[in-house]
Amino acid sequence: MKKLKLKVIYKYLRPYKKEFLYGALALLIVNILSVVIPLEVKNIIDQLQNGFSSDFVISKSLWLILLATSMGLIRLFSRQIVFGIGRKVEVNLRQKLFDHLLIQDPEWIQKKGSGDIISRATSDVENIRRLLGFTVLSLCNIVLAYSLTIPYMFSINKTLTISALMIFPLILGIVSLFGSKMVNQRKAQQESLSKLSDLIQEDLSGISAIKIYAQESAEKKEFNIYNNAYRNSAIKLARTTSTLFPLLQGISSISLLILLGLGTFQLESGFISIGGLVALILYVERLVFPTALLGFTLNTFQLGQVSLDRVEEIFQNYPSIVDGKNTRLLKKKLKGLLEAKNLTIRYPGSKFNSLNGLSFKIFPGELIAIVGPVGCGKTTLAKSLGRTILIPDGQLFLDDIDVKTIKLEELRKNIAIVPQEAFLFTSTILENLRFGKPKASKQLVKESASKAGMIEDINNFPKKFKTIVGERGITLSGGQRQRTALGRALLVNSPIVVLDDALASVDNKTAARIIDEMRERSNKTILMISHQLSVAATCDRVLVMDKGEIVQEGNHKDLIREEGLYKKLWEREIATNIVKG
Repeated sequence: MKKLKLKVIYKYLRPYKKEFLYGALALLIVNILSVVIPLEVKNIIDQLQNGFSSDFVISKSLWLILLATSMGLIRLFSRQIVFGIGRKVEVNLRQKLFDHLLIQDPEWIQKKGSGDIISRATSDVENIRRLLGFTVLSLCNIVLAYSLTIPYMFSINKTLTISALMIFPLILGIVSLFGSKMVNQRKAQQESLSKLSDLIQEDLSGISAIKIYAQESAEKKEFNIYNNAYRNSAIKLARTTSTLFPLLQGISSISLLILLGLGTFQLESGFISIGGLVALILYVERLVFPTALLGFTLNTFQLGQVSLDRVEEIFQNYPSIVDGKNTRLLKKKLKGLLEAKNLTIRYPGSKFNSLNGLSFKIFPGELIAIVGPVGCGKTTLAKSLGRTILIPDGQLFLDDIDVKTIKLEELRKNIAIVPQEAFLFTSTILENLRFGKPKASKQLVKESASKAGMIEDINNFPKKFKTIVGERGITLSGGQRQRTALGRALLVNSPIVVLDDALASVDNKTAARIIDEMRERSNKTILMISHQLSVAATCDRVLVMDKGEIVQEGNHKDLIREEGLYKKLWEREIATNIVKG
């Protein structure tokens, strides 16, 4: 697992190898200067023992100032480069993550939870940025500090060096002991934050339902539970880190006390000069900071590792519905001939087929109604037409071409599906209508809105096409949302339009007018999947479904004359309308 994470870290840093090498080289120079400066101080102090010279002191002071200034500037340069790499990785990773999410199956996104995904795309990516910026810089600095400083300390006095460094294995042991604990606590904190984000996202989306059923108190209690869980996980981590860092710093300072105590005896015995003792003190102080910082570095590193796992989990998920090896580009514009040959679909985990040997043929320009009781497979049929669910090879054809051999992007441009739950974006009506065709002219947008029966409503709005519809189109009525979604589909100008109960919130009279308008002003193949039989009555043909099969087929007049499911559904609708008055 560690090797895998190192490979992942290298994968993120690989595009910036040259910049990283420049940063590492600058950091190496900084550490060399950090070793040279105490040696210079040693030499100055030892030479001053032989006599004081103002010229000597001034020249050496200027030399030390030059070295210290150079070290500071180069350190700044190295930080800017390495931290800059972290920022670039963050931006590119977030873009790559967003691109990867856009190709995922909608069902996977819904199952995963938008709050959890948002948390991974924001806070987890931020943690990875710190891992590849601060943590890499800090770890490189620690390695260089130890590897360059310790040899020079030994060259001055082996006994004092060994005595001062004896405490450092204890530091590494404590770091190792706290490491796994911090990983688990950080992971628990991230998971708690994801659950909290999910709840906020869900409640904001369902705020109307919360108000209608007066469930504010219940939601407050649930939020309080998740919020407290996040607080408790954060406190546990804070306790661990707040214990670790001072403990490391305190233990590191013991080395300085040992050095001062034993150094006095070494001075008296003549085994070390005053300058040498001062240099050793400077070296130990130089090691104290990176050693104390090791705890914070470890925390950031562990946090980054957890976030790497969470982000890589998304990258390891691939959509099940993709272009196959045999997919091809369409050479000519499709006419709109649609045919199913023994179409059979069963959802994973289900014992029964949702579509059970479904066969039909719909000709270009036909207006077809598909009706049936709830659960008969109508929506599954709509999803299979747009290939948003898995379908078998050789069972569904568009202009005699197996849809599995058509590239998904082209297929979905040629079959416009308008679902019952019309999703609108938080923008203007104009932008929502243009979503499928962003560069469409204003005239084409008006024509599409007119076909969808939405133009009068738009003209009655104070800002007309510039009206902001709010989140998910909340400022519009259900019927207006559906008609806006229909207008958006018509603007794409696909040869086939599938309305999956897309006019359910529109009254029968308006729905019939919209269907007539679509038929007269466009030469499209239109599939009306609906429970509104009064609308189905105006269609060229009606396909009646039950238990995933077509049990009846014909026009409205013929179907109501014969005994069967359609006649029962028609009589039920008439009775319902009479009751409604």
